[in-house]
Amino acid sequence: MPADALPTAAGEGGGWSSLLSLEASTLALVPRGGGGEPVGYAQLSPMLVVDGGGEWGLHVGAPVRLRLWGGEAGAGRVRKEDWDSLSDWGQVVRALKLGSEASVVALWVGAMEDYSLLSGHLVRRYSNRANPDYHPAGGYLTSSVGPLFVEVFSSDMLGARLVGAQAEVDLAHMLTGPLREPGRYTLGLSAVRDWGRAGGQSPQVTLAHVDGTAVVVVRPGFELHVLAGWGGRPDTAGAWGAVVGMGADALTPTLDMKLRLEVRRQRGGFRQGYFGPDYELARLSAVSRSGTPVTQAPFPEGLSAYGEAVVGWDGVRLGEVLQRHLHLSVGAEVFNWGRVDVDGRLAMQLAERSLEVAVSGLARGLGQPGARHLYLAEVRWRFGRRLYALAQGGTRLYPGADGTLSPVAFASLGMGVDDAR
Repeated sequence: MPADALPTAAGEGGGWSSLLSLEASTLALVPRGGGGEPVGYAQLSPMLVVDGGGEWGLHVGAPVRLRLWGGEAGAGRVRKEDWDSLSDWGQVVRALKLGSEASVVALWVGAMEDYSLLSGHLVRRYSNRANPDYHPAGGYLTSSVGPLFVEVFSSDMLGARLVGAQAEVDLAHMLTGPLREPGRYTLGLSAVRDWGRAGGQSPQVTLAHVDGTAVVVVRPGFELHVLAGWGGRPDTAGAWGAVVGMGADALTPTLDMKLRLEVRRQRGGFRQGYFGPDYELARLSAVSRSGTPVTQAPFPEGLSAYGEAVVGWDGVRLGEVLQRHLHLSVGAEVFNWGRVDVDGRLAMQLAERSLEVAVSGLARGLGQPGARHLYLAEVRWRFGRRLYALAQGGTRLYPGADGTLSPVAFASLGMGVDDAR
């Protein structure tokens, strides 16, 4: 999630604004495949947003689920899986922003959705809450000093999980001094380690990657760049991968578009985007019939083609993430040995922004045994100044005590009230 992804209540600008809301809904979990019985909850979601302008903002609130029917005998009224670890208390902080892209140092803390670590060749489109029983607050810190830019992140600020960093050097700046157009030629080094000690025990793994990028076309509102990189697992002999590709960025007052196309080579179990949208599930049980964690599951050697598109459009002008008529984010990778991975999200605002509709999906291992499919649909309809209705439904995978993943269909329906100042 980008550092400025805080919902705003009173438009944009340098002044303070706030938003206070409460959502009340029902939540039904229906196990698929004949295992277990349906469970119903009443769900209360209080939320407070304070926006201090471009330099700081705070978004707090967490859902509390109260069991109405079903479930194990003797289960408490509050769903214990939502609060049974220190990391789960991180869900109270949805987003905390200190600083901006123009700051020498900036910090962001909260739920990570669709997060990529700079070049994205180790961490790409990652979600730290893909496991529905694990609700950490992640965070990242960025700093820019002269020709050096550094980003450090943690997927769990209260537990030992994913920790990594990437440092990039502006080569032209280092050799000739500051330029009018910085970042034309950069060299980067990244490293990420999963300590596997929060959100359920899992094997540890360390990856590293070197990246080079050159911007070859610069026009007002448009850039085209080429890239190349190499990475591996320092603790595993013969595990490495290489990548070459190109990307394009276009930015206008109403359109923000990023495109990328890459050709990749994998060997010995290493792959680019290793920490991806499915990782919080795959680290417990990989996409395969073996049911082993992704660090132990076999991954054939071969080539792949990867494509990604992120498009934001607004009929008036681009604003905060929640104020866009259309937002599309999709990534797909096709392997020469028969596997396809796809994930994406499409969100639209209709009827003068009173209706918000979003659909998302993730398909991993298409064409292979044990393929994984997850889907989600959301609708929010504002029919008054302060009142709105909401509905949500889809599928999830819930981890068991032995690490197996059980498919569950869910549906939620409710109402919300808010007050913006």
